[in-house]
Amino acid sequence: MSEVKKIATRASYGNALVELGKKHDDLVVLDADLAAATQTGIFKKAFPERHIDCGIAECNMMGIAAGIATTGKVPFASTFAMFAAGRAFEQVRNSVGYPKLNVKIGATHGGISVGEDGATHQCCEDFALMRTIPGMIVACPSDDIEAKAMVEAAYEHVGPVYMRFGRLAVPVINDNPDYKFELGKGIVLREGKDLTIIANGLCVAPSLEAAAKLAEDVKAGKVEAEDITESVFASYLDTADIPDPDLLIRTCNEQRISNFLLWQLAYTEFYFTPVPWPDFTKEELIKAVEAYNHRDRRYGLVKEE
Repeated sequence: MSEVKKIATRASYGNALVELGKKHDDLVVLDADLAAATQTGIFKKAFPERHIDCGIAECNMMGIAAGIATTGKVPFASTFAMFAAGRAFEQVRNSVGYPKLNVKIGATHGGISVGEDGATHQCCEDFALMRTIPGMIVACPSDDIEAKAMVEAAYEHVGPVYMRFGRLAVPVINDNPDYKFELGKGIVLREGKDLTIIANGLCVAPSLEAAAKLAEDVKAGKVEAEDITESVFASYLDTADIPDPDLLIRTCNEQRISNFLLWQLAYTEFYFTPVPWPDFTKEELIKAVEAYNHRDRRYGLVKEE
């Protein structure tokens, strides 16, 4: 059996910047003393005159990127997700998001998979933070191929874009001639009828493995498909073109529960489409949200009133 090819999407980011730099003279890359880790050092080697090291000053870097964007150039500000979305949130919000400047943020080392760097660097809040900024595009690639396509799409998009890249090397899964990347649009990687798994970023590859394993277990009689659908919360997503209201929908992502993909999908479907939910009423949604908001009581952290 041949070895699966694995590439870290942060490396894909660095390589994509170089390729774009060859085509576009207006592309400028900034980093905050992390060129080796974010892989922007690859761009620095190829185009030193278009690479700016802002030092350990992420907030200043976002302000500089905003200023550069006003001149007509396209800056890519690069640092760890914890610093890009966390430390520099105010500058991203006020200097980039508010004036809707054409700044691209390349945030590497996102999610819990940054195990070696410790809990302080495992930023799982960045999607939630960036999604609160009106007009901010938020994207997270699943592999090398998608990462490169995403960086190019970010350059072509006029407006602020937040991209999360991983530290961990992940399998290449989109190496097929029919693959096409579009900002804001998901793709179906595996067909099925009993279960829907919605994933993004580094969790896409293991989700595919889980789907394959589950399919084997169902075929082998280790688990019944009926048990899957009856034991969980079932819903319907017209926007995802899922035809069966009895499907189980599971999400897999490196995010805080407050920004869990299923909640975003549920919110989008319920409030912005006229299609009714067969097994998911507004009352049930409110009840589920209230249960989450009172989780501290469930775990005994506060006393019942």
